[in-house]
Amino acid sequence: MLEILHREAIYLWYYADLQFRQIFWYWVLGMVLGSLVSVFAKEGIHRLCIRLGKHLTGPVGWTVASLLGIASPLCMYGTIPICASFSQKGIKEDFLGAFMMSSILLNPQLILYSAALGRAALILRILACLLFGIVSGALLHYCFKDRTFFNFNGFTESHAGHDTHPNPFLRFLFNLGRNLKATGPWFAAGILLSALFQRYVPAELVGNLFGPQRQFGLLLAATVGVPLYVCGGGTIPMLRDWLADGMSLGAATAFMITGPATKITNLGALKIVLGAKHFAFYLLFVLLFSLTTGAIINLFLF
Repeated sequence: MLEILHREAIYLWYYADLQFRQIFWYWVLGMVLGSLVSVFAKEGIHRLCIRLGKHLTGPVGWTVASLLGIASPLCMYGTIPICASFSQKGIKEDFLGAFMMSSILLNPQLILYSAALGRAALILRILACLLFGIVSGALLHYCFKDRTFFNFNGFTESHAGHDTHPNPFLRFLFNLGRNLKATGPWFAAGILLSALFQRYVPAELVGNLFGPQRQFGLLLAATVGVPLYVCGGGTIPMLRDWLADGMSLGAATAFMITGPATKITNLGALKIVLGAKHFAFYLLFVLLFSLTTGAIINLFLF
């Protein structure tokens, strides 16, 4: 019995060490980039949102808002007070929706993490996130043009925060330390889960479940993204293995949409500003968008 446990421990250590070596620097660079943007570019991004949001409308406005949402380093609990401030300054809800929805799915830090998945998966993740924001803005414009979708009552932009030290280099180091503390345990958990999948889940099973010819795999990928997605960095090792074992890029994209969009902390923040009815619309939109995007990728692109 001890011999079996020792052998399995060696196998798991081998797989975990291999994953760690392949992904570690993407994680480090992602944290550095995220901290740089948070300390040195966050205020500029938000000022640009206010300036452009007052003048840009329609598809151009939604596209710009979605791009700015991707560039924003804030989590959802930080994004909502900022959007409340934008709303008070007269920014329209379709612009706010595009900004908020793309911000849910992606940020500069996660872009670098996702580079470990390969060029195709990275490009598809960025494009899907951008389109998610644009479509959100369009739906708000056409379906809720004369109605209020968000309820920002009680939310105000807070200028108190962690990054208040007068020395910008120290602010960067403090931010980087918080990044490490927040993502480190989930990164390690992702490495461990990936090693367990590699050791005990046959590659053929992954290919059969998530392969490009398995449309059920899209629904499965979108579904498992809900409980498995806790931190973006923690899912990268698993996705990397699944893609290597035959997971289609459409299924991977569906996972990368529903995961962050239904992460429990994001849902808790969104429920506050959406209310029950609009919250249900949001969940339905996430599911339909992820399945449609994944199906299009599998059918026409790969």
